[in-house]
Amino acid sequence: MQQPPLYLEPRLEPLLQSALHATGLLHSLVDALGSPLNVVLPEQLAENVARFRSVYRRHHLSGQIYFAHKANRSSALVRQLAATDAGIDVASPAELQHALGAGFTGERITATGPKTPEFLWLAARVGATVNLDSRAELEDLAGLIRKHALPRATVLLRLSGFRVPGTTVLSRPSRFGTDLTELDGLLDAVERHRDVVELTGVAYHLDTVSLAEKAAALEACIAALDECRRRGLHPRAVDIGGGFGVNYLADQTQWERYTTELSGAVLGRRPAMTWQGHGYGLRAESGRLRGALTVYPAHRTIAAEGYLDELLSRQAPSMGRPLATLLLENLHDLHVEPGRALVDQCGAVLAKVVEVRRTQAGEPLVRLELNAADASLEQHGVLMDPLLVPRDARPPADAQAVVGVYLVGNLCLESDLISRRMVFLPELPRSGDLLAFANTAGYCMDFTAHHAMRRPVARTAALYQDSGTWRWRLDDQYWPIHAMGENS
Repeated sequence: MQQPPLYLEPRLEPLLQSALHATGLLHSLVDALGSPLNVVLPEQLAENVARFRSVYRRHHLSGQIYFAHKANRSSALVRQLAATDAGIDVASPAELQHALGAGFTGERITATGPKTPEFLWLAARVGATVNLDSRAELEDLAGLIRKHALPRATVLLRLSGFRVPGTTVLSRPSRFGTDLTELDGLLDAVERHRDVVELTGVAYHLDTVSLAEKAAALEACIAALDECRRRGLHPRAVDIGGGFGVNYLADQTQWERYTTELSGAVLGRRPAMTWQGHGYGLRAESGRLRGALTVYPAHRTIAAEGYLDELLSRQAPSMGRPLATLLLENLHDLHVEPGRALVDQCGAVLAKVVEVRRTQAGEPLVRLELNAADASLEQHGVLMDPLLVPRDARPPADAQAVVGVYLVGNLCLESDLISRRMVFLPELPRSGDLLAFANTAGYCMDFTAHHAMRRPVARTAALYQDSGTWRWRLDDQYWPIHAMGENS
């Protein structure tokens, strides 16, 4: 008996949906600029900033929203961000230079991640806030400032090793930050270098979706600020990093059904639904399901600015009051560093269908003019269907035409699978059609793109609306004035 299709339809908000329905424009762009092609929507980024800012207003908080630049390297997006009140989080010298060239000034930039002397020098030179990972970074920064007569630098201290009250369990380990047990020594170093660094706050970075762990970390950071003030220091901010998440899928029921059926397939209770029985972390042992699902929770009822709102509304583990209240009572600023969440709905990857054939088992195999690194949904654990954009106008397919296909890339590698799961399309694609991978601007568009086999990486086009009409510019030719309807 034929199994019903297991859709994982992408969630599309109006702007991205409208852009992906502009069939003629998308095909013209790919004809001109090649496949794969990244398209970005700078106007959506500005709307996302406003959504995060609304959470600040709801809780009567001040502070900065820093976009984690590593999530996307588009010039159009960074330039549009510079036209808002947001800041930017840079994690390399090149990202810092890019931000400065896009219109940011130093006071709207925070420098994070592992730092070279060159990175520290430029951050201090332009007046960016340096988010220090360790005492060694502090010593390096202080030495550079004295040696090269740089301006006094504003710094945050990134902390880690937060303990959840009532347990002996640490929060998820992180290679970033200084363990709380070493705070005294770190503050001793800050006091010793007060002539060249100004401590403005503390920070944390946790690779977890757990609200409980993040609440414990935020409370511990507030306590750390109290210790700083007891020493005569005057920090005023807590930077809670990113990790707010994105809801990728339109239908929670589809997600729950898919994960349930995947378990059944791994146990052999239904036909395989993945390439060569891939289990996404699940496996069968003696008739029992073992392992854990190693995919992104693609449908999330609480994500992005909603996750931030939930965290701020949560009771502090020890102090018994909402975290937002603690920040407000102490007149602390709150800084955040969303990456994926701030470019939610801000782009898509377009890929041309090159060939459609069948495997020896009779399953449709669709070869695309891109590889797995160009639209790295699979690498980031995001399971989501692409959208079919037909080359030529043709009547809508009926329900009987729905087909499950496997998508493969253009590299001479068995592992170059765009998706290990069978994806379902309204009809079998034809050569020349496009598949659009929606909502890929956060990490999945260019974070892992490469020149393997001398194939070009995707070019990027910025789409924007002018008097109800979609227009476009090459990514490095877009500036915010274009989205305002002004002539270049």
